[in-house]
Amino acid sequence: MLQLTRSSIINDAEAWREIGVELPQFDFDQVAQNTSEKPQWVHFGAGNIFRGFVANAHQKLLNQGQAETGIIAVRTFDFDMIDRLNKPYDNLTLLVTMKANGSFEKTVINSIIDTIAADYNRKDEFNRLVGIFENPSLQMASFTITEKGYALTNSSGQFSGIVEKDFENGLESPVHAMSIVTALVYRRYLKGQYPMTFVSMDNCSHNGDKLKASILTIAKEWQKRGFVEEGFIAYLEDEGKITFPHSMIDKITPRPSEKVKEALTEQGISGMDIIVTPKHTYTAPFVNAEASEYLVIEDKFTNGRPCLEQAGVIFTDRETVNKVETMKVTTCLNPLHTALAVSGCLLGYTLIADEMKDETLRKFVEMIGYEEGLKVVVDPGIISPKAFLDEVLNERFSNPYIPDTPQRIATDTSQKVGIRFGETLKSYVEREELNPADLVAIPLAIAAWCRYLLGMDDEGRPFTLSPDPLLETLQSALEGVSLGAQSSNIQSILSNETIFGVNLYEIGLGEKIESIFYEMLAGTGAVRRTLEKYIVLDKKTAGVN
Repeated sequence: MLQLTRSSIINDAEAWREIGVELPQFDFDQVAQNTSEKPQWVHFGAGNIFRGFVANAHQKLLNQGQAETGIIAVRTFDFDMIDRLNKPYDNLTLLVTMKANGSFEKTVINSIIDTIAADYNRKDEFNRLVGIFENPSLQMASFTITEKGYALTNSSGQFSGIVEKDFENGLESPVHAMSIVTALVYRRYLKGQYPMTFVSMDNCSHNGDKLKASILTIAKEWQKRGFVEEGFIAYLEDEGKITFPHSMIDKITPRPSEKVKEALTEQGISGMDIIVTPKHTYTAPFVNAEASEYLVIEDKFTNGRPCLEQAGVIFTDRETVNKVETMKVTTCLNPLHTALAVSGCLLGYTLIADEMKDETLRKFVEMIGYEEGLKVVVDPGIISPKAFLDEVLNERFSNPYIPDTPQRIATDTSQKVGIRFGETLKSYVEREELNPADLVAIPLAIAAWCRYLLGMDDEGRPFTLSPDPLLETLQSALEGVSLGAQSSNIQSILSNETIFGVNLYEIGLGEKIESIFYEMLAGTGAVRRTLEKYIVLDKKTAGVN
C-alpha cells in the first residue's frame, strides 16, 4: 500500500504515477532550506480551500521554477490537527479534483514546507514564528480563517471575553487569532519596521478591511495600556509599509467525502481516513474539490509577492476586486445557493447536485440568476457574468461528485440574505425601468426561507435547522405557526431592515412574500405545489390566482 509521505512519493514515485497521481516536480530539500533562511509567505488557517487551491497554485510556481520558497502554514486554533494531520503526512495533501463527468484528477501538493502552532505554550514553535516575522524577507501573511476569525465582538456588539482578556494581558499570551497576528507584526515593527502585506483570502465582503480593522483595534487598545509604542499604529496605517488588499476567492472544497476515501483506498493508498478533531473539525489527508476556481487579489504589495498570476490568480485594482465579489455574492452564485439550501431542506434533499436534477428547482435558480439577477448585475469586466453563471448552473452545482449539502449552505442565512437578495432588491428600487414588485423568484426564495424557519419539512416532519445567530429570535416570531396557519408575526421578519437591508413592505414586496409563505403552509406538499405554481407561470401572470 502507498502512503502519503515524502519518502513514499520519492521511493514509490512510479507506483503513484501508475494510479494517475501527479507528483511535485521541484527540489523539496532546496526549497525547504530557502524557506528557512528567507521565508516569504506565511498562511494562517490551513483548511481545505487553502490546501486544495492556494497551496496548489503556489506549487505550480515551484514546479515551473518561478518560486524558490514554499509556504509556512500557521494554526491558531485546533492545534490537534498538527499532530493528527500535518506531521503524520509530512504536510502533504492529496488534492482530488472531481469532474462533473465522474473522473478524478489527483495531485500531491508539497508546497507547504512547515506547519507551526501559534501557541505560547509551545515555546520553540512560537519562537520560530517570531523569527519568521522578524525576517526582512517576509513578503506576506495570508488568511483563510473564515469571517468569524476576524470578529472581536459578540452578537451584542461587545468585545468577547477572550478579546477583553487579550487587551488586558498584552503581548505575553494572546489567544484570539487577531491578537496573535498583532503581537507578531509588532515584533516585526520593533525589529526594523520592515514592510509586508496582509492578504485575507476569506469569502467575505471587503475582507482586507475587516482584517485591518481587527489588527488596528487590538493595536490601539494595547497602545492605550502602554503595551506597544505609539509609532506602531502609524506603522500599521502607513501604506508604504503595510497593506491589506481586498480579494475574492471562489472554489467549493466541501468536507472530505467517504466515497473519495473509498476510491483512494481501492487504488492502494493507505491512511486516507477522515479525521474529526475534538473541536469538531472535519479533515483528511486528501481534499476533494471542484475543478472551477477563482482568486482575484488587489495588487497592492509593499515587499514583493509570488507571481501567482502564472498559476491563474488574477491581480487587479481594488474596484475590480469588489465588482467581482459583488457579481458573485449578489447575483451569480450565492443567491442561487441560498435558494437551493432552504428549498432543499424543505423538500428533503441532502445534495445540491440532486436538487439540480429537479426541474422545478433548476428553473427556480435559473429565474433568480438569468431573469432577475443579470438585469442588475455588476459587470467586473475581467470575468463575464453570463459565462460565470453558466458555469455555476451547468457545471458546478450540477456536479454529482461534489458532496455539498443544502444543510451546510443554510448555515447563518440571516447574516447572508441582506447581501444575497437585498442588494438586488435595492437595485430594482433605484432603477427607474425596474420595479421590485415584479420580482417572482427572489420573493419565492425569501418566503421559502421563512417557511424553513419552522423546522418542518414539506411532509410536516421536523428537521434540525442549521446554526444561525438569529435563530432563536426568528423562531420566536413564528412561534405557534403550523400547517394551515393564515396569520403569524412574519411581518416582524420581513420589515427588518437589519436582515434584508430594506423594509420589504416599503418596496412593495412584503405582502407578496407573506401570501407565498401562507401558500407554502396550506398543507403537506404545499411547498412543492407553491414552487411549481410560481415557477411555471409566465412572470407577467405569476402570483395571479
